[in-house]
Amino acid sequence: MRLHRPTSLGYLPEDTGRGITRLSGLEGLARSLLMGTVPLIALDRLGSKAVVSQAFAVAAVLTLVITLNLGRLEQRVARRFVMTFGILSLFGAAMLFIVDSVPTFVVAVGLRSTAASTFSVLVTLYVMDFIGKSELTRLESNRLVLTGLGWLIGPSLGLWLANNVDTSAPFLLSAFLSICLLAYYWRLRFEKYNVISEAKSTVGNPLKNVSRFFGQKYMRVAYVIVFIRAIFWVALFVFAPIYVVEAGLADWVAGALLSGVAGLLLAAPLTRRLADRWGTRAVINRGFLIVAASMIVLAFIGEARPVGIVFWMTAAIGASMIDVVGNIPFMRMVKPRERVAMATVFSTWREMSALMSPLLAALILGVGLPFAAFFLLIAFLATGAGVFAMRLPRRL
Repeated sequence: MRLHRPTSLGYLPEDTGRGITRLSGLEGLARSLLMGTVPLIALDRLGSKAVVSQAFAVAAVLTLVITLNLGRLEQRVARRFVMTFGILSLFGAAMLFIVDSVPTFVVAVGLRSTAASTFSVLVTLYVMDFIGKSELTRLESNRLVLTGLGWLIGPSLGLWLANNVDTSAPFLLSAFLSICLLAYYWRLRFEKYNVISEAKSTVGNPLKNVSRFFGQKYMRVAYVIVFIRAIFWVALFVFAPIYVVEAGLADWVAGALLSGVAGLLLAAPLTRRLADRWGTRAVINRGFLIVAASMIVLAFIGEARPVGIVFWMTAAIGASMIDVVGNIPFMRMVKPRERVAMATVFSTWREMSALMSPLLAALILGVGLPFAAFFLLIAFLATGAGVFAMRLPRRL
């Protein structure tokens, strides 16, 4: 007998939403510890931005295959075990980053992306299954605040540990926090409720799911929004630390930049109020325009300079606005019976952006253009996404 999952937290203990929020915050801290150190390690081990781009692209392809099949895995294996697989992938990534080897580095990047994708898919499913549509913006806002706290601390702490304790220290701490994350997830015991463990959505062939997803107008719009937003974030987290070093600044400035960017998520309640007043569509549009304008200025600055960090930050302000409400169009418009199948396709924005952003950078460098052309390309994509977002209903 197939049971329908509830659509309200009324079926679960009142603190379930808070449990999801805390889980996201802890995952954010465990993963963000790696963000400041990994790009610099990549540059040191691989030798150039072009090779770094290629390594991240290869890892993204591997992760994409896994993400598209998460729906099938979720249908055959209890969700708690799929989440366990994702969290252990983060643990494995942290440990492999310690090994000074190019092949293990690529595998570690892939595992880190797999962990992020798996966690994102399953948390999205939990939220859609148990949070009422009227509460989505509030929960997403609260969840991003706690996630932002983790990312505010993580990058700077990771670089400080690497520079002042040991190069392996941030990875060991991330591995430890991954185990804590797994223990807390199992403590929450989401699946002790039969309505969770027995409910299943229809999941078909991954390629058919892709066709079905992009055959729906609003699903296409929802995907473009998160995909282009993510292309910018990948560019920031991969190339901004390198930009800082090339500008002649100390490594700790790179960590401070990433932490400062993450701290912008603490303004999520303000973005939520703007969305309540102007509508989700308008906030998304404004966010993309801010990203585009900032990237244009960064391109005209040209070679890496300290003043460019200001415009990395302003672009991040626009992107963080989109973060708060960017998932709402998908969550509100996906059909309940297609949640698992469509969520696995929707969540490929992470892998596709991790693939496309470094590939675009590698292409720019490969044809002999200055790296500033990459910033102009991001500005063009952000402008297009902002216009495309206007296809959403006015009062989403």
